[in-house]
Amino acid sequence: MSTSDVAENAILNLILRATAWANVADNAASSPLTNLHCALATGDPGDSGSMSTSEATYTDYARQNVARSTGFGAASGGVSTLAANLDFPVGSGGSGTVTHTSFGRTGGGAVDIFFSGTVSPPIVTGSGIIPRLTSATTITMT
Repeated sequence: MSTSDVAENAILNLILRATAWANVADNAASSPLTNLHCALATGDPGDSGSMSTSEATYTDYARQNVARSTGFGAASGGVSTLAANLDFPVGSGGSGTVTHTSFGRTGGGAVDIFFSGTVSPPIVTGSGIIPRLTSATTITMT
């Protein structure tokens, strides 16, 4: 079964931008999320993984907040993008290659993933490197 473009855009806008889906869903909870967390991973966390699955471990790494109010572009054609580049802390040691990213609830540990995907080109981490997801980073409903 397929999801229509209208529904794909509405779901993306509801989750990523806190935009109500008229007569279906809204963001009027008593304490709605104001940010989503973005994590970097060295492997695909998969559909059953969490944000800590294969998560990057270079020295000084930390998940980054993305504001639901301004952090994502409006969905079109079932696709949304980051509104601006998203920089992670500069590495002061360690290494690894980031191949995937995930977005989910704020908070640490093994929280549920809303969306995940491949980072292309991969990002080699280590001392003095600032991992960056660009505004070309897309989230696609499929």
